[in-house]
Amino acid sequence: QLQLVESGGGLVQPGGSLRLSCEISGSTLDYTGIGWFRQAPGKEREGVACISGNGYNKNYADSVKGRFAISRDNAKIIVYLQIDNLKPEDTAVYYCAKPRHFATAEWVIGGAWQSPREYDYWGQGTQVTVSS
Repeated sequence: QLQLVESGGGLVQPGGSLRLSCEISGSTLDYTGIGWFRQAPGKEREGVACISGNGYNKNYADSVKGRFAISRDNAKIIVYLQIDNLKPEDTAVYYCAKPRHFATAEWVIGGAWQSPREYDYWGQGTQVTVSS
């Protein structure tokens, strides 16, 4: 059974940094694409970053470009989300998720990756709170 486990969240001051991790276990795929999402109270779940299985293709929501960086260590089967210059509006629960289908370059580069409906496995989430 595929499992995704996020970690690395916490309380940070504005301008600080965090590195979130998504550990993948039980996958029958050699390498799976992964999307990172976040959901703030009262708001819809928002796709913030996506990476292909081989790590060659990445994409970001316009709202986080320049501050978020997604990467993966396929030896450890972990996908990271580095968040720099954190802002109060980044406060949310952050989730990683596996796409229903193979994450092609076109899928990652296009806009479809941002829809939660494109994913069938989700982690439990990790809370990020940005406050002084």
